[in-house]
Amino acid sequence: MRALLARVTARLAEAGVDSPRVDAELLVAHALGVPRSRLLLADPPADERAVDDLVARRAAREPLQHVLGTAVLGPVEVAVGPGVFVPRPETEVLLAWVLDHPAGVVVDLCTGSGALAMAVAHDRPDAVVHAVEADPEALTWARRNLAGSGVVLHEADVTAPGVLADLAGTVDLVVSNPPYVPDGVAVSPEVAADPHDAVFAGPDGLAVIRPLATLAHRLLRPGGAVGIEHDESHPAAVREVLTAAGFAEVTTLADLAGRARVATARRF
Repeated sequence: MRALLARVTARLAEAGVDSPRVDAELLVAHALGVPRSRLLLADPPADERAVDDLVARRAAREPLQHVLGTAVLGPVEVAVGPGVFVPRPETEVLLAWVLDHPAGVVVDLCTGSGALAMAVAHDRPDAVVHAVEADPEALTWARRNLAGSGVVLHEADVTAPGVLADLAGTVDLVVSNPPYVPDGVAVSPEVAADPHDAVFAGPDGLAVIRPLATLAHRLLRPGGAVGIEHDESHPAAVREVLTAAGFAEVTTLADLAGRARVATARRF
């Protein structure tokens, strides 16, 4: 098993994969049908072709989550694949912020796969969680993932006027991981595999965040708060957008690597 993992790790490293050892362990564990934590206790496969097929896909820079068919965010695992944005570790910061705030009503804008809304509902079973998505393909994945979770899924464009009019002034927390990469910025092959409109948002990357901030202000009750994930180059710009939308207590949170990734604010 150690020899197999060393071989797979070397192949992934040569292909430019950022985390070759972790990916190797996950791919081999997936091929064997065992948890990653038990991998070194398992027998290597008699026929390594199944492993090699998975590794070839990952070495071609197909996203790991597409190869595995799932992605993890906090306490939940969701199905993902072509046509929906893949949840990534950066969003753990936003999830942790949500769970630090008591809330009866939470709205997740640009929900994509539904991972963030599902994670919130999992850890806040007493909350009413709403999720909003416009893209038809992403909605297919969100419906699959959120079935039975209690999350209320809405098909709507967060940049359109009048979205969720019936919730105006009643929401405790609004959260969002919207598209925020400026057009033309080079991204990794894995990010490029995500739907274009789930990644890029106009020349400055703020084309969705601007109307989203206005919508969040309308949805929130006085004292409610908003958290928005953004590009690490955007902390000042997103704080300005939130201030212009009428928010106070505007601040920025860093991820585990120290990069400014989430803006938060409160409505008064």
